[in-house]
Amino acid sequence: QVQLVESGGGLVQTGGSLRLSCAASGGTFRTYTMGWFRQAPGKDREFVAAIHWTGITRYAADSVEGRLTISRDNAENTVYLQMNSLKPEDTAIYYCASRTGGFGRNEADFGSWGQGTQVTVSP
Repeated sequence: QVQLVESGGGLVQTGGSLRLSCAASGGTFRTYTMGWFRQAPGKDREFVAAIHWTGITRYAADSVEGRLTISRDNAENTVYLQMNSLKPEDTAIYYCASRTGGFGRNEADFGSWGQGTQVTVSP
């Protein structure tokens, strides 16, 4: 079972940037599809982005693509989420998750989860 630990969250002003990291251990990272999800207050957890072990990426919607970029470093067993031009509606707890095989967009598609990191964007 892979263990995932997120870091890099914090408080930032509108228009600012953050880079989230997710360090994996206990599994074969280079074979996993990695995903980022987020959960805003009072809302369900939602898919943000995913990256296949080949480096191919998928994003939730136009609202995040172009501002949020997922990447991975297989040598460091780490997946990143670069977030630019942040908006108050990006405020959420951000979770990374892993799955074997191809892409997924649903929580049930991913078998391992981190504890989450809080991102707060002030107006």
